Amino acid sequence: MADASSLTPLLRERFGLTSFRKGQAEIIASILAGRDTMAIMPTGSGKSLCYQLPALAQTGLVIVVSPLISLMNDQVQSLRRLGIPAGCIHSGQEDAQKREVFAEIGSGGPFILFLSPERVQKAGFIRWVRPRPVTLFAIDEAHCISQWGHDFRPDYAALDLLRAERPDVPMMLLTATATPHVISDISSRVRLRDPEIHVHGFYRPNLYIQVAECAHEVEKMAVLQQALRDKPPGRAIIYCGTRKGCEEVAGALSQDFNDVDFYHAGLPPGERERVQGDYNRGTISTLVATNAFGMGIDHPDVRLVAHYQVPANLESYYQEMGRAGRDGKDATCLLLYARKDKGLQSFFIRESVAPPEIIKHRWTALDTMIHYAEGGGCRHGGILTYFRDSNPIASCGHCDTCDPKSLRAVRKDAPAIQAARAQGRPRRARGPRGEPPKPSLLADPLALRRMETLRDWRKTFAKDNEMPAFLVFSDKTLRALADRNPASRSDLLAVYGIGEQKADFFGSDVLKVLRELEKE
Repeated sequence: MADASSLTPLLRERFGLTSFRKGQAEIIASILAGRDTMAIMPTGSGKSLCYQLPALAQTGLVIVVSPLISLMNDQVQSLRRLGIPAGCIHSGQEDAQKREVFAEIGSGGPFILFLSPERVQKAGFIRWVRPRPVTLFAIDEAHCISQWGHDFRPDYAALDLLRAERPDVPMMLLTATATPHVISDISSRVRLRDPEIHVHGFYRPNLYIQVAECAHEVEKMAVLQQALRDKPPGRAIIYCGTRKGCEEVAGALSQDFNDVDFYHAGLPPGERERVQGDYNRGTISTLVATNAFGMGIDHPDVRLVAHYQVPANLESYYQEMGRAGRDGKDATCLLLYARKDKGLQSFFIRESVAPPEIIKHRWTALDTMIHYAEGGGCRHGGILTYFRDSNPIASCGHCDTCDPKSLRAVRKDAPAIQAARAQGRPRRARGPRGEPPKPSLLADPLALRRMETLRDWRKTFAKDNEMPAFLVFSDKTLRALADRNPASRSDLLAVYGIGEQKADFFGSDVLKVLRELEKE
């Protein structure tokens, strides 16, 4: 059996590439060895090559499960332009088109066949696939298999039938986002056998990440408009949490920008196709969308991905921001965060009819997203640690945490943003007896010292326990701890961001750190 390095000539001849990207050689070697394999690699990192190249090397039939007809069609066209035999079977085809695909497969040689998860479950497919010379089953967007994933789909959960019907065929599962818990669930559900698991490439050095905390909608819009004005030539995607919000943001932006449109699942099919076509052609350069605009979107020149509200979880956020900068050039990922954003996602969770354990998981995922937004160490480093990337980093040097003095996305002291903050600022709150609230103790040197000491403790604790710093405490919680200087567990529970679980897990350590500081 050939190893991946021996396929370099084939890589150059058929794909025009001179070398493998990070992780690809190891993943391909696992497939060539006949191992069940999971590849967790971010969008745009070259996951598809990991089954395309083995298909040519092994000269058999590779069956790829893919979620969207449009995505299947695009992949087939791309492969055929490279002279690689490929086809797909789906409900949008005429019978004659399907017969052509089957005839080409019947002629022998390498072939990559794309199918939807629904079609794989049809009895006709099962009868057809049993005698075929299949060398690999590849399941794309594999996070959809897990009930703990951010985009669970029941039709994906039934794909274990591939293992049941053809236990002789190795399986490859690919996804851009999966936590260790999701990876374990996926492996169990499709009955992988001692799989090799590869987590690579979550660090995107060309992406600048910034979270802009905004007090209200007026400030959010001002920050977004400034970011659009400042971005280099190229496309922009702005994600919104609701269809109504999507239309409202697009309408507001259209007053100052000429090439703006919106996209969500509530639009008629023809209108969705029109908008996506205009965006693909560049007639629209700024698209405001819900998460319905996602899978299969692959434009190299997206210079800005902005989230107008906090997403439901870090997996969705990372997958969506990963659509920026696929050409390797600098791009910006901007998250506009207001504390009330949590209320929107909380509403969706409360309205859900999912089982209690799933609801609980969604609350945890939302808390994780909020902690990330409120800061805690390097933005890139936190993501790499969260997804257990094989090459974690402590500091990237190009996010708002690592380099706060040179914010690339948009500066909060820009005149337009300052004016918006003043315009939308609510009336100042008064204390219980009408007196103004006390100023933050962070203006006090002792409080600042507590803050730095707590930050150092958090960094050490997170590193020792291989967890993102923001999952220990967010920056906002550290500031509240330094401000209040709690002396007991009950004091801790009065601090923003600390509930019973965190008080139990971290409380004794935090109180010890603060007591030791008082002794100095």
